[in-house]
Amino acid sequence: MADTSQRTLRLLSLLQTGRAWPGADLAAALDTSPRSLRRDIDRLRELGYAVESLRGPGGHYRLVAGRAVPPLLFEDDEVVAATLGLRIVAGGLGGVEGVEESADRALTKLRQVLPSPLARRAAALTCAVEPERRAWPGVRPDVVTALSEAVAAGQWVRLVHRGRDGEDHRRRADPYRLVMSGRRWYLYAWDRDRDGWRTFRLDRICEVVQTRAAFTPRELPGEGRAEHLERGFRESGPLHSVSVLFDASAEEVAARITRVDGDLVPVGAERARYTARVDSFEWIAIVLALTGLPFTVESPEEFARRAAALADILHRSADRSG
Repeated sequence: MADTSQRTLRLLSLLQTGRAWPGADLAAALDTSPRSLRRDIDRLRELGYAVESLRGPGGHYRLVAGRAVPPLLFEDDEVVAATLGLRIVAGGLGGVEGVEESADRALTKLRQVLPSPLARRAAALTCAVEPERRAWPGVRPDVVTALSEAVAAGQWVRLVHRGRDGEDHRRRADPYRLVMSGRRWYLYAWDRDRDGWRTFRLDRICEVVQTRAAFTPRELPGEGRAEHLERGFRESGPLHSVSVLFDASAEEVAARITRVDGDLVPVGAERARYTARVDSFEWIAIVLALTGLPFTVESPEEFARRAAALADILHRSADRSG
């Protein structure tokens, strides 16, 4: 870069990614010489940025925590990501109680320190994006914080968890992951009392006591945490499995269907199979019919019978109104 100020800003942006940059890689990314790079590093240090440098084999430059908080530098795409993230949290979709107002304040502060073009872009996103307000019970921030710290430290915890029976149960658990699935937060943990993997809904956890005692890590099951949750829901919930074959491409079905928590896979170029687990055959029949696309019920037979009976009712109702 010919412009020194632009090169310095670009250097700061690269260092703020958190990675350790070998000098040669950093100079190449900036299209400059090692000597100019060293001058730019010195300039950042004068501005208050704590840039660590390690010479010799394996040497690198890295931005580290300093005593003061210098300004952060955001690129265009990072402004979009930060604004959308804060806007979604402000709408309550983060699932944590009481953080909506904090997200709004953070978004306001972000806009105030951005250059005018980026501030206008952030303001436009804020005005245009209106996330759906939270309908599910939220999670207490102290619960999320305590469990996150225990996961990071590898320390087991004591929980007070409200079961489906409404009673409080005391459990001991080795926490491994916090998982968001279906707009709810869950703790994926090894239950010390039941000697097995368990999931706990975070909005039902009333108390977390951090023991500060480390546990011996176990190998996580091969499937992902979200898949484990879904399998548990299938095994414990009163749901029905349905499968239909659309006479349309997967892209067209995806654009028209309103239910997004099923599985949609292409079957050739012009057909797609949709599978889901539902509580009501009639409800899913209406959801599928509203796509306006032809489909064939593959299974179960009970769903085909219910869909046919519903179609007959609708047909007779239309005849009466005619």
